[in-house]
Amino acid sequence: MTDPIPPRWRPYPTVGSNPGIDLVVRRVLSPQFHNFRNVMVALPPSYRGDQERRYPVVYMQDGQNLFDPTTSYAGAWNLTAILARLAGDGIEALVVAIANAGKRRIYEYAPFADRRHGGGGGDRYVAFVIDTLKPIIDRDFRTLRDRAHTAIAGSSMGGLISLYAAFHRADVFGAVGALSPSLWFGERAFLRYLRSHPRIVSPRVHLDIGLHEPSHAVADVRALRETLEKVGHTGGSGLQYLEDETGAHDEETWGRRFSRAMPFLVSGAPSGSSDGQTG
Repeated sequence: MTDPIPPRWRPYPTVGSNPGIDLVVRRVLSPQFHNFRNVMVALPPSYRGDQERRYPVVYMQDGQNLFDPTTSYAGAWNLTAILARLAGDGIEALVVAIANAGKRRIYEYAPFADRRHGGGGGDRYVAFVIDTLKPIIDRDFRTLRDRAHTAIAGSSMGGLISLYAAFHRADVFGAVGALSPSLWFGERAFLRYLRSHPRIVSPRVHLDIGLHEPSHAVADVRALRETLEKVGHTGGSGLQYLEDETGAHDEETWGRRFSRAMPFLVSGAPSGSSDGQTG
């Protein structure tokens, strides 16, 4: 049996318990920003053994924070354990963890400018993911390339750019996971964008917020939920909405909630209630 991993990808050092999840990494040039960044791919347990099978893909932001606490500035999501547990339930996908650009993070993740915080590079970032990175992933790995099997996800500013990417390019992304998205940015510009840009095709949306986050953040996410419902998103396959009673704005919380988000992103079927709370 040949090794299904291209040699241009190198194994990532084991991070704690790594039960069946292969982590590989390479540096990728972004011609849109004239910089490089690490991209890590988490391969499901069946990937090496079943070399005829193709997999959905979830593109995720802030890749430094997802697997390795030594590269995260605030703890990690602990995704290896989460992905292994989901694989045990038959839910498998490639997770593409895209490292942020450090001091340029806000600029890249902000589709709109903010008077105090800058931003405005979001369209270039979306172009990087779609025009540069996705062709590399589809070439090097056995992916399901259609929009129904392509999702994008992130938290905080990563959640904001994921929402924008999914609605701006719904021809590419069939689903989006927005965990505690920074909807305040640009004086709530994304809410105005969504209301002023009706569309025929929209992505499925997982949206959540922790009730230990600032009250304005909770209000913004509830406003987004109402807007989504007005433009046609409902519970079931179109919208999965969660309010986390104990959730704060941190990596551990988002990792825990991602175990609810990923089944929805991958299959289009909600994990548990499509409209409720989690503790």
